[in-house]
Amino acid sequence: MLLLRLLQKPDRAPRFGRVLDDEPGVVELLDGDPLLGGKPTGERLAFTPQQWQDDPDGSEVELLVPVVPQKIIGVGSNYRNHTKEMGKPIPSEPLLFLKPPSALLSPGRPIARPQGFERCDYEGELAVVIGRRCHRQPVSTAMNYVLGYTLCNDVTVRDLQKRDGQFTRAKGFDSFCPLGPVITTDFDMGRAAVRSHLNGKLVQDGATDELIFSIEELVSFISHVMTLEPGDVISTGTPAGVGNLQPGDVIELSADGIGRLKNPVIAAPALPTLSNRS
Repeated sequence: MLLLRLLQKPDRAPRFGRVLDDEPGVVELLDGDPLLGGKPTGERLAFTPQQWQDDPDGSEVELLVPVVPQKIIGVGSNYRNHTKEMGKPIPSEPLLFLKPPSALLSPGRPIARPQGFERCDYEGELAVVIGRRCHRQPVSTAMNYVLGYTLCNDVTVRDLQKRDGQFTRAKGFDSFCPLGPVITTDFDMGRAAVRSHLNGKLVQDGATDELIFSIEELVSFISHVMTLEPGDVISTGTPAGVGNLQPGDVIELSADGIGRLKNPVIAAPALPTLSNRS
C-alpha cells in the first residue's frame, strides 16, 4: 500500500490518503492519520504524485511530506562506496545524528541553498518510517515496528560539516530534509535501487544490499539509544556520488515502489556575520 498526505484547497485541510493499486491516478482519502488507525472513507481524488511534482502550483490539491515525525535520525557512512569517497574508515557501529523537523520539505518545493559556501550537497537516501513505539528491541523483532519506507534527501553544507566538527548546522537548515513522495508499506529490501538524478543526469546509483548496517540492525540499535515514536524517520545513509547543488538545479531521487522525489534549488540569503568576540 502507498500512503500519502495532501492539502486540499480552498480550506487547506491536511488529509491522508492511499494510492489505489487497481486504479492508477486515483487516491482514496482516509478519515485520519494511518498511524492512529485512519480508515478509507470511499472518497476519491484524481491525483498523481509524480505529475504533481512537475507542476506543483497547477492543482487544487497540494502534496505534502507523507509524515511529520517527532524526530529525524540520520545515519552517516552506511554505504561502503560513499564512506570511501569521503575518505572515512568503515564504522564499527552506526554513526547517528539528528535533523530537526523544521528542515522537512514537501515534494516539488524548493531547497533553499545558503549563499557563501563552496559545497551544499544532495544525499539521496532510503528512509524508514516507524509505525509504533519502539524501545530497546532486539534485531529479531525490530521490523515489527516499521510502518514503511520513503525517500529522503539529506542536504548538507559540507563546509560547515568540516568546520563545526558536528552535523547540526550543516544538515539543519530549513528545507534540508525533502521527504516523500509516499510511504510504501510493501517494499522489497533484497536489492532495491536508490538513485539520484541532477538536472536529468544519473549521479547516484546504489542498492540496499550495499548497506553496512541493515534496516533491522539500525532500528534495534537506535531504539537502545532513544525511544522511537510512531512517525519517526530513520534516513539510512547515502550511496556514492554525492555532489554540489546550485540555484537553478533540479535534484530528483527515485526508488522502485516509492517513485520520485523531485525538488528544485533556489538561493537563500547568506548567514549573518557576527562581531569578533576576541
